[in-house]
Amino acid sequence: MKVRFHSVNFTADIKLYNFVQMKLNKLDVFCDRILSADAYFKVEPMSDKGNKLVEIKLRVPGKELMVKKYSRVLRVQLIKPEML
Repeated sequence: MKVRFHSVNFTADIKLYNFVQMKLNKLDVFCDRILSADAYFKVEPMSDKGNKLVEIKLRVPGKELMVKKYSRVLRVQLIKPEML
């Protein structure tokens, strides 16, 4: 699956990209029709939920699926099963 990474308001480390790529590759087990994915990492002004935002957009034939998750740490958002 082709994954495009976008980091907003900060420079993401290659380790974060590799971690996200590994997590997204696991989705092929559940759905082999995923065409591509966009991963957005954003740092926003402080809020009570956390200031780090991860958005994942998946393209499948005829649809685009999206999930957003706020946290204080980027990796924590990606590990939680309800996200991936």
